[in-house]
Amino acid sequence: MIGVLLADDQALVREGFRLIIEVEPDIEVVGEAGDGLETVEQAKRLRPDVILMDIRMPGLDGIAATRRLAQAGVPARVLMLTTFDRDDYLYEAMKAGASGFLLKDARRDQLVHAIRTVVTGDALLAPALVRRLVEDFCRRPPPGGPPPAVAKLTERELEVLRLVARGLSNTEIAKELFLSEATVKTHLAHVMQKLDLRDRVQAVVLAYESGLVRPGVED
Repeated sequence: MIGVLLADDQALVREGFRLIIEVEPDIEVVGEAGDGLETVEQAKRLRPDVILMDIRMPGLDGIAATRRLAQAGVPARVLMLTTFDRDDYLYEAMKAGASGFLLKDARRDQLVHAIRTVVTGDALLAPALVRRLVEDFCRRPPPGGPPPAVAKLTERELEVLRLVARGLSNTEIAKELFLSEATVKTHLAHVMQKLDLRDRVQAVVLAYESGLVRPGVED
C-alpha cells in the first residue's frame, strides 16, 4: 500500500485529493498538513511513501520544506502540485529534491499515475513543463565541469545517464542501446550509487548542470 501525505494550506484542496486517492485500492492517505513546517513534522512521524506538496504555503513553502526533508534523510518522494508553472519554481523544486511536478489542473488519472510513478523512483514532469525546463537551462550561464565522481562511471553508464537526462524511459533506453531493460536498470542503479543520487530527477539536474548534456545538442 502506498502511503500519501497531503500538504496544502487549503482544506478543500486536501479533501479533493483525498477523494481521488481513497478510491484507489493500492493508495491511502496517511495524514494531512496545512503548512511547510507541519509537513516536515508529519513526514518524519508518519514516514509516507509520497508527499503531495503544494509550493505556496504559509511559514515554510513547499520547496523549502522539500529541501529540509532531503537534508533530514526522509525517504518520501515529493510530488509538487501547484497552479503556477514558472520556470524558477520547476528548477528550484527539482534542485530541492522533488521527484515530480504537476499542475493542479491535472486529470484524476494523471495524479494517480504520478503517485505510482514517483514511488518507484522514476521522475515525473508534466509534458508541458519539460520543454520549459530545457529552455530554462538554455538561458543559464555555461555549466561547469562534471563532478569528480563522474570519472567512476563506465562509458555505458555515461550513455545511460545522458539518455535519462534527455527524458527517455528505461524501455526506450534499452531499445536505443540494444540492451535488455534489466541491464539498463542495473546500469542506472550503478550510476545512482556512484554519484550518490536519490532518483532520476537528480540525475537530470546533474547531467545538465555539469555539461554532460546540453539542450538542443544530440550526442
